[in-house]
Amino acid sequence: MSKTLTKSKMPQIGDRAADFEALDQDSKKISLKGFKGKTIVLYFYPKDNTPGCTKEACSLRDRYSSFKKKSVVILGVSKDSQKSHSGFIEKYDLPFTLVSDTDKKVQEAYGVWQEKNMYGKKVMGTVRTTFIINPEQKIACVFNKVDCPNHADEVLEKLEELNLI
Repeated sequence: MSKTLTKSKMPQIGDRAADFEALDQDSKKISLKGFKGKTIVLYFYPKDNTPGCTKEACSLRDRYSSFKKKSVVILGVSKDSQKSHSGFIEKYDLPFTLVSDTDKKVQEAYGVWQEKNMYGKKVMGTVRTTFIINPEQKIACVFNKVDCPNHADEVLEKLEELNLI
């Protein structure tokens, strides 16, 4: 009997955010439900220490105090190991949690593990996407197109527009 792989659908505004359990950069288990009652910026990115991912992380780092003042939690997710995340955090002084999703379960739950076209080849990979999750753990916004160096400003503007900060 063959097993058919079904592509997960990306959650839309108003959908309940998929709960997950995974390890952070310090090998500490975290879950989405552990942040219930808080606004969460859940961002998915392809790989630590790559140009676009570094710009995106540093954008969020540079505006982190604005998020923290409003009790907004930032969680970055990629398929990198805890060790890779730990080094990325140390190298760029990132003040937020990075989730290690080596088995891609979180990425699949959010529909961001997809077929991509890379240099003319079809490959599976992480589609850079950010979700704003409200305190009731529902999707409040989805950023499908991310302007890496200016992403923090885009997210803060949207949080304000949605009255979540």
